[in-house]
Amino acid sequence: MRVMRRLGLVAAALAGLAGAPKPSPAANLTAVLEAEIVTLDPHFIGAYITRTFGYMVFDTLYAPDSNFNYRPQMVQGHTVSDDRLTWTFTLRPGLAFHDGQPVRAQDVVASLQRWATRAALGGRLMAVTESLTATDERTFVLKLKEPYGLVIETLGTMASPTPFIMPERLARTPGTERITEIVGSGPFIYSRADHRQGDRMLLRRNPNYVPRDEPADFLAGGKRVMIDALDIRVVPDAGTAAAALQAGQIDYMQYAPFDLLRNFERDRRITVQNFTGAHMFTGHYRLNHANPPFNDPAIRSVLLRLVDQAEVMAGFGLDQRYARTCQAFFTCGGPNESAAGVGPVTDPSIEAARTALRATRYNNEPIVLMVASDLEAARVSTDILADRMRRAGFNVDAQVTDWATLLARRTRREGWHIYGVHALNVDLGNPLTNSVINFNCQDTGTAGFMCFPRLNELYDAFARAPDAASRRPLVDEMQQIIYSQGVAVPWGQFAQPAAFRSNLRNMIPSAIPLFWNVEKP
Repeated sequence: MRVMRRLGLVAAALAGLAGAPKPSPAANLTAVLEAEIVTLDPHFIGAYITRTFGYMVFDTLYAPDSNFNYRPQMVQGHTVSDDRLTWTFTLRPGLAFHDGQPVRAQDVVASLQRWATRAALGGRLMAVTESLTATDERTFVLKLKEPYGLVIETLGTMASPTPFIMPERLARTPGTERITEIVGSGPFIYSRADHRQGDRMLLRRNPNYVPRDEPADFLAGGKRVMIDALDIRVVPDAGTAAAALQAGQIDYMQYAPFDLLRNFERDRRITVQNFTGAHMFTGHYRLNHANPPFNDPAIRSVLLRLVDQAEVMAGFGLDQRYARTCQAFFTCGGPNESAAGVGPVTDPSIEAARTALRATRYNNEPIVLMVASDLEAARVSTDILADRMRRAGFNVDAQVTDWATLLARRTRREGWHIYGVHALNVDLGNPLTNSVINFNCQDTGTAGFMCFPRLNELYDAFARAPDAASRRPLVDEMQQIIYSQGVAVPWGQFAQPAAFRSNLRNMIPSAIPLFWNVEKP
């Protein structure tokens, strides 16, 4: 009934779209994504929706396959000197930007230099780089000051912002300024004439794109576009978008509402695409280490005994197909999953938390929880935490705000103690791109003003380590510190399933929507 009541809203939400330039409906795949694509510069901001746009319009040097092995994408191949200090890369032939100009090594160098000013992994690579130069049109050379274990993983990272390649003339724009022209070399072409803000964006198939010979495999392999255009509609209300999907007015919805999953599953016209492992989200409660009494690790650590991940997941209405508990700070199902130091979070108990709190110096000070009213997962998880904290003996002041206001408030050292948020495991699974901790010892609320110098030493060692086996003890020690100090508290791992019309074939399973390979009859 809810869906039927919204059908009238669908017509209003999608009315007037026929005026924009578009191909014939049969060749057009219509999608509603998580949000409107506002920032188009793929280096400028780490927003997930900008990364999604980036993978459609731009391309990368390397890319992970479905097993997260990094494979050449724009690169034909590379060689490494015996001392592992000189890396020589050759671009594959046939690469061209959307303005018709060939992709040159000089474009790559300028793009990487610009991206590195905005991305944590890029900054780390440049810190150990002696030089990065183009030696001819298709060859560039990276010379390092010391061996570095994550060269290929950095050039192929999908962490946001991502190292997309753009023309040198645009890449010379400082990273603090947005580029004003969107020219990539990827499988779809952006045109400002096909973009109406607040309404729709049309990304047309790039007829000159030369895909790799290998089959498509997640972000790696041949990106063969089988549709004429990707028609991205702006439909802010999830219920309205869901009704449009069932009515056949759109083909794809990135985030299927949790409360409508069962309806979709019963509808043969709809396919629900679930995600596991790296394609899931992990939620955390981020804590303000600067604001008393949470400057006391003993008081922060009480929350480790208090948070019941199973209760949070149940609060979302998600069953075990879509959600799981996970004590590993660097996510479950990824290469850095660890059991080190997880003791306090394995057996949550309000009574145990109450006992632990009484043993601290907590004196009934108000604890300010910021509750984001416009993010369902953050709101539900924080409401559950507020209830359990009160029952354990905390004096809780839950303050409801919108997400934009919350982000502004968290930059201040006072006035807040906790908020809930979630991020994709593809970003959280690597300590160097984990947004909960990777601003350690930087005076920013992004990390809750935390500072543990030993963590920075471990980050550096992780980056220099030559292989996964060498990184394992480093990850274990990081997690020991994180849990012993009550740095932050995970509240569960869950999928945000996509839903699409069942006539679509060969949709790549990816939490980042990918529209090459898919066929629409």
